Amino acid sequence: MKKVYPDAKAALASIVKDGMTIMAGGFGLCGIPDTLIEAIRQSDAKNLTFISNNAGVDGAGLGLLLETRQIRKMISSYVGENKLFAQQYLAGELELEFNPQGTLAERIRAGGAGIPAFFTKTGVGTLIAEGKEEREFNGERYIMERGLFADISIVHAWKGDTEGNLVYRKTARNFNPMMATASRFTVAQVEHLVPAGEIDADHIHTPGIFVKRVVHVPDPHKRIEQRTTRVRAAA
Repeated sequence: MKKVYPDAKAALASIVKDGMTIMAGGFGLCGIPDTLIEAIRQSDAKNLTFISNNAGVDGAGLGLLLETRQIRKMISSYVGENKLFAQQYLAGELELEFNPQGTLAERIRAGGAGIPAFFTKTGVGTLIAEGKEEREFNGERYIMERGLFADISIVHAWKGDTEGNLVYRKTARNFNPMMATASRFTVAQVEHLVPAGEIDADHIHTPGIFVKRVVHVPDPHKRIEQRTTRVRAAA
């Protein structure tokens, strides 16, 4: 089965529909599947639920889909960099399910591993625990969290081959690998596309069995979320 598609629009054609749940990889603006996000924007699909560590920023990442009001609900850990997100949430136009960051990562990993739920101490005695089952293990209180599984996952990899085997680089390895396993249909954008067999099997982070379609994006725009500088010392 041919997995490589000529562009993001072709890779997502016929699979993105109204009301879907989509996982989007990356951490801040690092390792986000920006080209695939733009293709979803062009699809005009509405009432989408996105599972993502964050909601991008104004004008970039998932912020683009907030502009077009294609997102109905976010399941996230951190959304503090997006003013438009705050405006829509406070106006009651956007649903939000907050998760501690480690809990979100484990919910996604569990979904990919076929684990429906697990118990964690994180959030016990806080608003996070409201409405959730609680149990005691070895004298400690735990709350139950459910695994997450999506209709589609969109991920960004540093390198991939024509069979969909993926390698991530540095911070872009946050969330992308577990999201690639936790959906019915994973689409990957890769910076470096190589023939099958060229990647050392010991270096593969996501096996191609999890990836349905691949798009070559050789020159992604790598934005800096928070640029900090210091005054240079006089020469």
